[in-house]
Amino acid sequence: MSQHPTNFQGDILQAMREAIAEAIPGAEIQVQGGGGHFEVAVVSPVFEGKRTLARHRLVMAALAPLMAGNDAPVHAIDRLQTTPPS
Repeated sequence: MSQHPTNFQGDILQAMREAIAEAIPGAEIQVQGGGGHFEVAVVSPVFEGKRTLARHRLVMAALAPLMAGNDAPVHAIDRLQTTPPS
């Protein structure tokens, strides 16, 4: 895994979970990774009837503030899984 310089202070995984939870209340959220590269899985009823691109846009919009700027703590989402509950 590559390293990405950041000046972020705190738990980035928790910050990512909180950002997604704020945008998609009640979602089941898993985030893993580090060094600026992360894998995210989100399960929510909000995704029902939505195409994959619309689902991904919801999650990426929530993470956008953590991806903004040259020293952003999130450099890339290497894997994004968005599904409605089974």
